[in-house]
Amino acid sequence: MKKAEGTIISAISGYYDVEIDNKVVRTRARGVFRDRKQKPLVGDRVVVQLDDQGMNYLIEILPRINEIGRPAVANVSRVLLVISAVEPDFSLELLDRYLTFFAWKNVGVVIYLSKSDITSSERLKDIQTELEYYQRIGYPVFEDAEKLENELPKMIDKDQIWTLAGQSGAGKSTLLNKLESEAKQATGAISTALNRGKHTTRQVTLFKYGSGFIADTPGFSAIDLFKIKVDDLRNYFYDLKEASANCKFRGCQHIKEPGCEVKKLVEEGKIARSRYESYLKIRQEISDNRMPEYLKK
Repeated sequence: MKKAEGTIISAISGYYDVEIDNKVVRTRARGVFRDRKQKPLVGDRVVVQLDDQGMNYLIEILPRINEIGRPAVANVSRVLLVISAVEPDFSLELLDRYLTFFAWKNVGVVIYLSKSDITSSERLKDIQTELEYYQRIGYPVFEDAEKLENELPKMIDKDQIWTLAGQSGAGKSTLLNKLESEAKQATGAISTALNRGKHTTRQVTLFKYGSGFIADTPGFSAIDLFKIKVDDLRNYFYDLKEASANCKFRGCQHIKEPGCEVKKLVEEGKIARSRYESYLKIRQEISDNRMPEYLKK
């Protein structure tokens, strides 16, 4: 019997399909996971015991970087965040909430602005100006679907796992169907429509894309920021965190402290005021432990 490492690409009814060296092996999990109250997840790096008789067992789950979404995907490297320009309307506050959540989860984000083709040129220009700030602080931004599809395979490194996120109705499923269809055509696999309805329950699987994988779940629209410690929040606004190195007080929360570099840069227009306002709003909500109405739906 030999052992090999691989990535779980799908899980159904107690069986786990693991990709090992570009081949998929079907495995079962040992009872030891139940005893340890561990559950293997799609995306987990695992050790598999390979049997000549075709009985392959999953014997170890390697340490996880993170787990994100429902159903959960493990070891997510980056998120493609789909934010619509219209229907639903573009919201900087919502964008900041997502970016804060993923910063907390230690996951990089690429922003894709959907529905720019059905937005008035005047409104689109305003949105583009606002998104320029996010590019300056390190978030790649795409608004052209064709350009995204050309660049995305080059951005997904070996064994990286990407997933999609964004508000309901932003076009995640449409984009995902397109990416999966193209990936399957490129690999010669049979393409099947995902048929995601509003109440469709389905297992998450990974499909090959670039040198890594994309999770074929439309991600999630609900985000929970209430597990973040209120005094840690400042670390998840990267532009504020960078500026805070020059604050007078090491533990500056950027509220009423004297010598605050963040507030100074906001006044000078070097940090977007909307970002600072999002920070204050989220901080207050965490302090009060209250959820905005639109997230309760």
